[in-house]
Amino acid sequence: MFFSKDLPSPTSVFTAYASMAGYMMMIRSMAHELIPAPIQDFIYRTLRSLFFRTSSSTLTLTIDDDNMGMNNEIYRAAQTYLSTKISPDAVRLRISKGHKDKHVNLYLSDGEIVNDVYEDVQLVWRFVTDGGDKKSGGGGVGGRGGGGRRGGMDDDGRSEYFELSFDKKHKDLILSSYVPYIESKAKEIRDERRILMLHSLNSLRWESVILEHPSTFETMAMEDDLKRDVIEDLDRFIRRKEFYKRVGKAWKRGYLLYGPPGTGKSSLVAAMANYLKFDVYDLQLASVMRDSDLRRLLLATRNRSILVIEDIDCAVDLPNRVEQPVEGKHRGESQGPLTLSGLLNFIDGLWSSCGDERIIIFTTNHKDRLDPALLRPGRMDMHIYMGHCSFQGFKTLASNYLGLSDSTMPHRLYPEIERLIDGEVMTPAQVAEELMKSEDADVALEGLVNVLEKMRLKSEESNPVMMKKKESRLELEEMTLRRDTEGSPRKNSKRFKKLVLFWT
Repeated sequence: MFFSKDLPSPTSVFTAYASMAGYMMMIRSMAHELIPAPIQDFIYRTLRSLFFRTSSSTLTLTIDDDNMGMNNEIYRAAQTYLSTKISPDAVRLRISKGHKDKHVNLYLSDGEIVNDVYEDVQLVWRFVTDGGDKKSGGGGVGGRGGGGRRGGMDDDGRSEYFELSFDKKHKDLILSSYVPYIESKAKEIRDERRILMLHSLNSLRWESVILEHPSTFETMAMEDDLKRDVIEDLDRFIRRKEFYKRVGKAWKRGYLLYGPPGTGKSSLVAAMANYLKFDVYDLQLASVMRDSDLRRLLLATRNRSILVIEDIDCAVDLPNRVEQPVEGKHRGESQGPLTLSGLLNFIDGLWSSCGDERIIIFTTNHKDRLDPALLRPGRMDMHIYMGHCSFQGFKTLASNYLGLSDSTMPHRLYPEIERLIDGEVMTPAQVAEELMKSEDADVALEGLVNVLEKMRLKSEESNPVMMKKKESRLELEEMTLRRDTEGSPRKNSKRFKKLVLFWT
């Protein structure tokens, strides 16, 4: 039995309580300062799961941006996908627009919820912001709103993540089907929004500008069969990711564009970039001093891109694989110079596997000057000859520049142009230059006919084969004239005049 004298006095009780409270506040303050926020959050969730277990049938997946120090692709996909699912009833959104973006982007803000349905399964998305200064979480214009964060936590200690809640019995369906569906839809959305960039070298660093080249396959002055072959090859390459993985090849494709100047090689590169929505890296080999510089530059390129090396035959004098570099010809002092062997290693060697969905394009005016090692399959898989303008190419240019459609009544000068343009007479660039001289179709085409006649005559005079054919036709005309001695004097006179005009 306790007596009142054995009980502590109220003063001592309050003193002990105050001391304990002070110690707890000090410990809490130290823990908040010393223990990182993610660890605090982990401890809190663990304790909550231990002491407050529930029998709910709802499963919640947390999707953080940080994935062991790397970007979480599922987080990026969810952010892009949900930006198209925002409800009109949303009361708080984040808005952003980068200097390269053409449109304003909307994203979920803290606490906003999006409902989704997939194969009759109800799903609830929620965007959550924990820790840091939450008052600054609504704007996000400085990069957070646009999804530009590079980690699960900001500099102010704030972490952002998505919560996906659904019935537990659908877990396998969500992980095996819904998540891949989100990734594929996000890829389509990003392709539609993507701004193509042209990257060029400056002091061994890539500098970027927006690529706004208007060239497309519809505007290219090429034969329809060649266009179709190139498009089909590109489509086959894009959809063969698993095929390349199965056969043990790097997911890349090489194209060699060769032909005279002015035949549209650079325009074809732009058309391929616009068709695939790929960035373009313009690599000037003359600016690269060593193989190590080339390796560093190529590792800095992104996936889904086109690497272009124009005029590979005269870009730089590359020592081949068997010649020893001559002393004094080294372009690099501390390491070996840029070599053909080093270039080949990046095309199809071990370093070529450091990236996916890459296209490599070489252009040249003289294919015969290239080292055969560059041309074999596996390096340059498809060789595309960009030749002189054909009649089919001319009709495309006439449609582009003069608005003439071949589906309606063809222009009266088309038969004459078809006869004159046959063969290696004019390049597409030369034809386009003539068509730009007048907006009147009659005037522009008549000027083109005059130029074609001059160019064709010049081409025939400089071509021994054409001159021989010309002499053969003349001899045939003379034999016909001798046999036809019984003909009328008027008819013979016309043939004689024709022969004189033909020679002059």
